[in-house]
Amino acid sequence: MSLYTDYLKEIDARKEQGLHPKPIDDGALVKELVAQIKDEANEHRAASLNFFIYNTLPGTTSAAGEKAAFLKEIILGDAVVAEITPEFAFELLSHMKGGPSIEVLLDLALGDDAAIAAQAADVLKTQVFLYEADMDRLSDAHKAGNAVATDILESYAKAEFFTELPEIDEEIKVVTYIAAEGDISTDLLSPGAEAHSRSDRELHGKCFISETAQAEIEALKTQHPDKHVMLIAEKGTMGVGSSRMSGINNVALWTGKQASPYVPFVNYAPIVAGTNGISPIFLTTVGVTGGIGIDLKNWVKKTDADGNVVMDENGDPVLEQAYSVETGKVLTINTKTKKLYEGDTELVDVSAAFTPQKVEFMKAGGSYAVVFGKKLQTFAAETLGQELKSAFAPSKEISHEGQGLTAVEKIFNKNARGVTPGKTLHAGSDVRVKVNIVGSQDTTGLMTSQELEAMAATVISPSVDGAYQSGCHTASVWDLKAQANTPKLMAFMNKFGLITARDPKDQYHSMTDVIHKVLNDLTVSDWDIIIGGDSHTRMSKGVAFGADSGTVALALATGEATMPIPESVKVTFKGTMKDHMDFRDVVHATQAQMLKQHGDNVFQGRVIEVHIGTLLADQAFTFTDWTAEMKAKASICISNDDTLIGSLELAKSRIQIMIDKGMDNEAQTLKGLIEKADKRIAEIKSGEKPALTPDDNAKYFAEVVVDLDVIDEPMIADPDVNNADVSKRYTHDTIRPVSFYGGDKQVDLGFVGSCMVHKGDIKIVAQMLKNIEKAQGSVEFKAPLVVAAPTYNIIDELKEEGDWDILQKYSGFEFDDLMPKSKARTEYENILYLERPGCSLCMGNQEKAEKGDTVLATSTRLFQGRVVADLPDKKGESLLASTPVVVLSAILGRTPTLDEYKQAVEGIDLTKFAPPMEKPAGARSVHF
Repeated sequence: MSLYTDYLKEIDARKEQGLHPKPIDDGALVKELVAQIKDEANEHRAASLNFFIYNTLPGTTSAAGEKAAFLKEIILGDAVVAEITPEFAFELLSHMKGGPSIEVLLDLALGDDAAIAAQAADVLKTQVFLYEADMDRLSDAHKAGNAVATDILESYAKAEFFTELPEIDEEIKVVTYIAAEGDISTDLLSPGAEAHSRSDRELHGKCFISETAQAEIEALKTQHPDKHVMLIAEKGTMGVGSSRMSGINNVALWTGKQASPYVPFVNYAPIVAGTNGISPIFLTTVGVTGGIGIDLKNWVKKTDADGNVVMDENGDPVLEQAYSVETGKVLTINTKTKKLYEGDTELVDVSAAFTPQKVEFMKAGGSYAVVFGKKLQTFAAETLGQELKSAFAPSKEISHEGQGLTAVEKIFNKNARGVTPGKTLHAGSDVRVKVNIVGSQDTTGLMTSQELEAMAATVISPSVDGAYQSGCHTASVWDLKAQANTPKLMAFMNKFGLITARDPKDQYHSMTDVIHKVLNDLTVSDWDIIIGGDSHTRMSKGVAFGADSGTVALALATGEATMPIPESVKVTFKGTMKDHMDFRDVVHATQAQMLKQHGDNVFQGRVIEVHIGTLLADQAFTFTDWTAEMKAKASICISNDDTLIGSLELAKSRIQIMIDKGMDNEAQTLKGLIEKADKRIAEIKSGEKPALTPDDNAKYFAEVVVDLDVIDEPMIADPDVNNADVSKRYTHDTIRPVSFYGGDKQVDLGFVGSCMVHKGDIKIVAQMLKNIEKAQGSVEFKAPLVVAAPTYNIIDELKEEGDWDILQKYSGFEFDDLMPKSKARTEYENILYLERPGCSLCMGNQEKAEKGDTVLATSTRLFQGRVVADLPDKKGESLLASTPVVVLSAILGRTPTLDEYKQAVEGIDLTKFAPPMEKPAGARSVHF
């Protein structure tokens, strides 16, 4: 049985699903195609030609290697294929991006045949994905007097690969499509439940919004063939929740343009819009694909005759429509005036979508080409001994004399590359920065590996201090999908140079620890910049940015990221936490008090600089993690010296455990991180470089002061699924005290887990069970309680300290790594489930609550269909609360009254916090 006949069988199977043949990445299969193409009598020759030309993936896939080699044979005359002339072979090479194709083009350009060399040079002048080995070949040939190499370098020095591209259209006609009303989560564009299919772009595209929406979009395209479909979040923000490249890929697949006729299902230039713009974590992916993100501002606050904002009965501003963007409306984006028009009527200024940098991304077909293009032009100018005359828009450098720096401004200034020497940069500046830590998670990891192959990267940048590939998002169920995807992913990333959760050689026990927890430990300096393939990449040391799989790939390949320095909002605290309150309540109250103080969400798109320095990193992470739901771009924890030292010592111990397990690589990345932590601790202790703090005269967009004295009830984030205003459902802004529910809201399932909990939370579960057992003789659950510790370390420590025994006693299910679940649970009993460390129910791609359930969880996700799907006659709800509230609600089968809650937590060591300016009572809790 040949690989080709296997491929035909797969094609038949895909046909039944309404799918085209899967793009080919296997070089062995391409070898068979080539053999059949060379055999003119072969019955499969025509099909093989078609697969070879139109269905073979480019970049550094093994398939691309075989394709490039055969095209080289054709160009040199060693093989003759009537359907692929040497000219066409060059065209095909020009669409293969990098890796083997560049190697072949260099072979030909630097070869002895002058005519072929000239053709190869012309193609090379259009390419940007060159790496050090490719540049070294050109440099060496130029120094040896090769005229063709010099000619190519001169073209690169002028950046002709960019300057000769057509400019973006002055007018872009769009037809509107309302994807949903209210905030649109990327789960609508790329559902978590379909995460296993993300690397199969056509298959994953089928899950985009709904089949009805897909048909409506296709109908609009048919009715308006000369226009682009603009996808809109009406009365909301587009792309909240997760920074999914797969989401924007799906938008592009349905509404964008095909990137190359020879690469299937890769589209670019999508246009997305929202009444409140685009979520910052999603906007990056728009740039990756050369798309346009528009802030519509089509709903505005209603004012009375005196100019005061009119409020509704809930105290929320009443909105009125400034102009309509209903589905099917034809509008025009003018890229020169940077305005949105309906006919000749100006609707809104959209200049923020057309900064010089964003226009370059659009012109180049995506941000990668610009990043690599800048590097290539600089290299060529240096090699030729010329002054660099950049073809790209100069980075915006904003500096305010006499103005101090916020924490994020300090970090960006320290890590900036290519800026004017000696210039201090403030918010709004565009900066290339060194990336210290990179994280890739398992449901986007295969896409990241595809992006690395597409940009022809083969090894991690040596400037990255550490990078990790997790297995947490698919930890719950070791099903056939996970078995097919996970080992392949781990093998690729391990070879690329990452520390991997699973060992491709099976020499250490696989870890399913939650990626954010691992990255929080791997971050061993408060001056670090972290990029992670998940919106919850929010460290409590350094500054971390959740990113799409493409930006993660770029950070891995280049060790850099490019972005504007964000504005900051300063969050400080006053007062004293009540004894019965948990720190999670402070987190929720911050959101509520911010909205009350400012009216609008001042956190959106900005860095939250939280002065929370008396909490160790694990506890502080509960706050920084939640900032993703606050729609912040990132967060920074301002820590006291002693607390930061404690956090770094804790990180060192956990990194050492990873080393002891055998997880370090040949480069001894983990050992290097411990050395870096020791150096940072020494700097703090000596006073040479204390813990990061902002300057006293730093300028903030806004300041929020959280009053701990007024937080006297547990706080619950409610999806408010029955709100008459659809746009106010499933946001994280509805924060209610537990008394709102009157002690009688039914709870069908409780979940303690996800990245929002730390060791102390699992200890709280154990302590509550002990207390109830002591008071009542035993514990009975009136609703299921699912507990998933975020890391194995926590479980090991709980076992040592005796807490795991009580959890085991009341568990009806305990995970077993030797026999992991092969099937997702669909029904639950009223018992305690001890699940494998990982994301579990929070992710929603494997485990879910029963349809229509009301779930009370410690996690972060309350979006529709994420944790729990709807029934036809009952909406599923995912309410978010502290660990003690969740545990008590599962035992009662309902939300507790305040008195019931206070009685249940009496004497329990909750997560406590005291403002840094006060005595840090309990900063080093027994949880650690």
